[in-house]
Amino acid sequence: MIAKDLIAEGIHPLKISDTGTSALMLMDEYKVWHMPVTDKEAYLGLITETDIYTLGDPDQPLEGLKSALQRTFVSEYDHIFDVIKLADSMNISIIPVLNEKEDYLGLITMRKLLGGFGVLSGIGFPGAVIILELNVNDYLLSEIARIIESNDARILGLYLSSHRESTKLDVTIRINQTDIRSILQTFNRYNYIVKASFSPKDPNDDLRDRYDSLMRYLNI
Repeated sequence: MIAKDLIAEGIHPLKISDTGTSALMLMDEYKVWHMPVTDKEAYLGLITETDIYTLGDPDQPLEGLKSALQRTFVSEYDHIFDVIKLADSMNISIIPVLNEKEDYLGLITMRKLLGGFGVLSGIGFPGAVIILELNVNDYLLSEIARIIESNDARILGLYLSSHRESTKLDVTIRINQTDIRSILQTFNRYNYIVKASFSPKDPNDDLRDRYDSLMRYLNI
């Protein structure tokens, strides 16, 4: 999935001739704290609420803040992972998308980004989640996949997260089965540490509630 597939409809950029007041109104309407500013088809950069409050008179055009604009954007062919990385590193609420000529095409909202990641992750398919904890040097995808597939299941998605100042690694796995008891038993037999598991068929009500909460969050 690439950036141009994630562009949100119905959200128009600010024009350099717009006033600070109108920009703040749009930010409030769209529930964001950044907006792209354009001059015809040319993308000038992102403006923030803080930038606008520096205007002596909010009814003045944004032209007076042209030098403060952040020229942050992604290319229309950038992968969704690159979009997520930029949004996280820059802490921005929307991501402008430009074509090869650097003309403005549209923007990506956090909702569209999460929805795209959900599709990519197979969230729409029924299944369960298992989180393993292991040493970095012990991580072997082929063995993890073999254990899961030996129990007639398939991996829908797999994500790695490292621990700070540690050699430990969390492996989060989405599986296309809801009954994962045999998979958990196999992991235990191979001395894997199952840090957590979330399954709608888990007999433990607390785990079921946690699973439902996780699925609702990932479907935002």
